[in-house]
Amino acid sequence: MEDNNLEKKYSKLIIAVSIVIPVVVAILFGVKLKDFGFNVEPLSVLPPIYATINGVTAIVLVWAVLAIKKGNQKLHERLMTFAIALSVAFLVMYVAYHMTADSTKFGDLNHDGVLDLAESAKVGSIRYLYFIILITHILLSIAIIPLVLITYVRALAQRFDRHRKIAKITFPIWLYVAVTGVIVFLMISPYYAN
Repeated sequence: MEDNNLEKKYSKLIIAVSIVIPVVVAILFGVKLKDFGFNVEPLSVLPPIYATINGVTAIVLVWAVLAIKKGNQKLHERLMTFAIALSVAFLVMYVAYHMTADSTKFGDLNHDGVLDLAESAKVGSIRYLYFIILITHILLSIAIIPLVLITYVRALAQRFDRHRKIAKITFPIWLYVAVTGVIVFLMISPYYAN
């Protein structure tokens, strides 16, 4: 009974966090520090770092699943907590970068920001693939927030039957978000301003 209370206790917080994080990120994504008089250089070092964090998160998630399949619950717990910490670090860096830099457009502009018709023709179908990956990545990164939190709270409440049930949904989505984060970075990185 107490375990159910733990789930209920956190349910409103999970809902609030699941709404607040995407809204705040969307708002901050549109905020540029230079618009408020801060003369900051774009934090261009961050995209490769947070893409690496996404890659490490994917590895940690797979490692955590392998650990629990081998019955190593303590390692699984530590790895999942680490995966959450990595995701928070990613989010902070992602927002910091976008508050200091303009969004990068995929394809067809040369480094002077001028339309490059030859490049545009080469990029055509790859651009569609990029946007499919990007849109699914963004939508699922929003959906994963409550899933991760619910899955984690069920583990804390030691409701492992319910934890396993939702983890079967959470894991592949979280893994997809982590892996596609790396793919999106690799696809857009040639177009970052020098």
